[in-house]
Parts: sequence; structure tokens; C-alpha cells
Amino acid sequence: MNLYSKEVMKHFKKPQNVGKMENPSGTGKVGNLKCGDIMYLYIKVKKDKKGREVIKDVKFETFGCTIAIANTSLLTTMIKGKTIDQALKIKREDLVKRFGGVPFVKIHCSMLAVDALSEAVYDYFKKNNRRITKDLKIRHESSERIGKEIKEKHKELVELEEKIHEDKK
Repeated sequence: MNLYSKEVMKHFKKPQNVGKMENPSGTGKVGNLKCGDIMYLYIKVKKDKKGREVIKDVKFETFGCTIAIANTSLLTTMIKGKTIDQALKIKREDLVKRFGGVPFVKIHCSMLAVDALSEAVYDYFKKNNRRITKDLKIRHESSERIGKEIKEKHKELVELEEKIHEDKK
């Protein structure tokens, strides 16, 4: 039996929408306390013909494991062209289901992509003086708290990741 499904390996070996985005509408940065994975997700939001805010482009960078990379790749393919509301309805369980499951010890990695999306939308709303829902605010506060804890527990790793990320600019 393989540890990862064919779908997981497809997105891991050839991830979609990888890279840094110039002038994103919103940027989300999240991490995971258990393993130290760190992820950036960038969104470009434009209005469609109906005046709805749509995610026209999305990119990501992940300093993480197979599942973190595969999940983010999958998520980017699912949200491109969707309204912000549609994108925010995607849950980690949706990603795990599309993959046909992931090993139990890697479930925590499945949250990163969805959390990064929430943070990118939060950033977009904040930059545009938009009303932030209670749910989005709670997600943001949780991500902020975890980010601070990661900086304390994985200080050297965070410094290395930030240097690598900065060098890409």
C-alpha cells in the first residue's frame, strides 16, 4: 500500500500555481506548530462582469512536506475563478476527500492551505477597508497566535525561511 494517493503525488511532483506573485491583492502567511511548515498564499482579486469579487489568480510558496505542498497546489486549482465567498467555503476535509484521504499523522498539514487562503482574504479585506466577518477574524487571530508560537519554538527555522523568502524578491 502506498503512503500517498496518486492524486497527492500528482500535485506534489508537479504542483500548480507555484511562485511569488507581484502586487497581490492579498497575502496569507501561516505555519504549523507540529512540524514547522510555513506557507505563503497570494491572491489577485478582480471584479467579474456581474460585479462580484473573483480570485483571478493565485500563487503559493511552501516550505513544507508532501501533503502541505500537494494540498496547496490542489486548493489553488479549486479557487481560481471562484468568488471569495465560494473559495472560503472550502474546508480541509474537502481537500482530504479529493485526495482519497491522507495519513493520519499528516492531517495537520491539510489545514495550512485553507488557513493561508483565509489569511490572504483577511489581508485583502483589511487593505480595502472591507467588513471582516466574525469567522474570518477568529481564523486570523488563531493564525496569528500560532505564528507567534512558531517563532518561539522554531526560531532558527523561521529565520532561515524568512531569509530564503526575502532573497527571492
